[in-house]
Amino acid sequence: MRILRWAAAGAGCALVAGSLLAAPAQAAPKPTVDPLHPDFGPKVQIFSPDMPLADIQSALDSLADQQRDAEMSSERHAVYFLPGSYGTAETPLQFEVGYYTEVAGLGASPDDVAVNGAIEVYNRCLGDNGTSNCIALNNFWRTLSNLSLQVNKAGQDGCRQTANFWAVSQAVSMRRVHVTGGNLSLMDYCTAGPQYASGGFIANSDLPATTNGSQQQWLIRNSQVTEWSNGVWNQVFSGVVGAPAETGFPTPPYTTVAQTPVSREKPYLFVDDGGRFAVQVPAAHTNTSGTSWGEDVAAGRSIPITDFFIAKPSDSAKDINNALARGQNLIFTPGVYTIDRTIDVKRANTVVLGMGQATLTSSGGVIPMEVKDAAGVVIAGITIDAGPVLSPVLLKIGNRNGGKKLDPANPITLSDVYFRVGGPHIGKTTTALEVNSDNVLIDHTWVWRADHGIEGFTNGVNGDTDRWRTNIGTNGVIVNGANVTATGLFVEHFQTYNAVWNGENGRVILYQNELPYDPPTQADWTQRDGTLGYPGYTVASTVKNHLLEGAGVYVFNQNNPQIVTANGFSAPQTPGVRLRHIMTVNLAAGTIQHVVNGVGAQVDNSTTGTPSYVVEYPTP
Repeated sequence: MRILRWAAAGAGCALVAGSLLAAPAQAAPKPTVDPLHPDFGPKVQIFSPDMPLADIQSALDSLADQQRDAEMSSERHAVYFLPGSYGTAETPLQFEVGYYTEVAGLGASPDDVAVNGAIEVYNRCLGDNGTSNCIALNNFWRTLSNLSLQVNKAGQDGCRQTANFWAVSQAVSMRRVHVTGGNLSLMDYCTAGPQYASGGFIANSDLPATTNGSQQQWLIRNSQVTEWSNGVWNQVFSGVVGAPAETGFPTPPYTTVAQTPVSREKPYLFVDDGGRFAVQVPAAHTNTSGTSWGEDVAAGRSIPITDFFIAKPSDSAKDINNALARGQNLIFTPGVYTIDRTIDVKRANTVVLGMGQATLTSSGGVIPMEVKDAAGVVIAGITIDAGPVLSPVLLKIGNRNGGKKLDPANPITLSDVYFRVGGPHIGKTTTALEVNSDNVLIDHTWVWRADHGIEGFTNGVNGDTDRWRTNIGTNGVIVNGANVTATGLFVEHFQTYNAVWNGENGRVILYQNELPYDPPTQADWTQRDGTLGYPGYTVASTVKNHLLEGAGVYVFNQNNPQIVTANGFSAPQTPGVRLRHIMTVNLAAGTIQHVVNGVGAQVDNSTTGTPSYVVEYPTP
């Protein structure tokens, strides 16, 4: 392989063979893409093994310092490692991953990039000038993928030496990662308490002994794990070699699915033996377990970087649509994009890939993106934000009025696609994600109506109604298509239905939901027929076949603790509709009277933190 060296420049990032090359002066895309030196813009850093380790360490430390507390910022960054080794036993490479940061290797296999050191996320300590109230509950929006990590904590204190810490919550993924040499901990137990963490996602990874610790819910999919310890409310394993048994559920609270029914790994950027950039698109599989690194190459397809339109935040939605109409695939480089007309993805097998948590923000109430009924479209690695003018939907998949029957072997796939309504700015949408096509795979999404942010609200405390009346998110996810599968579906705080499943043969493996914190009154949280509240997960009464496994609905009615919700889940009572290992829990305020359809014990302030479980509904 041709060795490429990373060169920093004020206006951009450039790759050269053994020398420096000035970054392009213009942000506008070139008519063609140089396969050896693609212009990914100023927010992408690419390191090579021959770069001085001290320079790499300094660059990563600087980025971590910038992004560690940047929860609501507009900064977006991606860090890539060319194939080779980084760090040694004596001088390890140790760094943190902050908000809106993607860290990935550029090899065809995770083992092509070897890091000797640590890649970590710690708690944020929010009290007493950063010395107390240490939690990971808001450690969102970051990615680690496609590399191997030999854990080496040399130089750190005794507690920190015990594991590589990955203390994260929603909208965080770890994919195609091979960890050896030490333990992995999904909580940071080295800082002051309470050390809470709130859920995450790992796929296609080979892991050592892993401590779940305080994670409330977690999905690990198609992976291998040496050992797994601890669990809080809802720990789900799908197609995982070495997964713990679910015997005795809910003690421990494990849900173990032997094989993942439908899976497709996320596309990834890599550099071939000639130094040319490309994107590998793994094929879809059914009924699988364990990692698929070899199959991702053998059974997938490689798209040269020259077949992509490499978008920058300065590019208009019109420019992006023109590129798609020309038959190009699409890469969103790191940044925040103002979308004033719908991005239309129409061509089968189109790949839309975001770098560095690229974010699309609706302008003027438009639908930011629509995917037509086209087999094999993959949308991955992007966040879609509602804007201050109401959008009917943020991402629409297919046409509800007569969509085509798509090839089940080549599903439309969403991987690490996240949604926000509020947070960094006011947001309004009727529905965040609408799925009308059949045979769609949703592989990890967080659909979030913000419970906190910097919009100037008082976060729904003491009767405040600003957030409830201003940040509008009526529905989180509506699925109308048949044979839709979701692995890792996280939906929170919407004002009526968080998730509604109207299509037949739906399959969901791990569902996590928090009901909205901020309904001002019971009247605001009551259905037209008088039913108290809205279930966190609803299967339509007309559905004949559906399977949900490993799910939780949480209540924290911060604004009005007297509010009551009748049921956490709602589903027709028919043999073809099954809900396995489901639970509700009170986090500190509010009441859910039953788990599902009048079954399951009430959770309220007298049972805070203690879930009410239903092992299977209907009861066999």
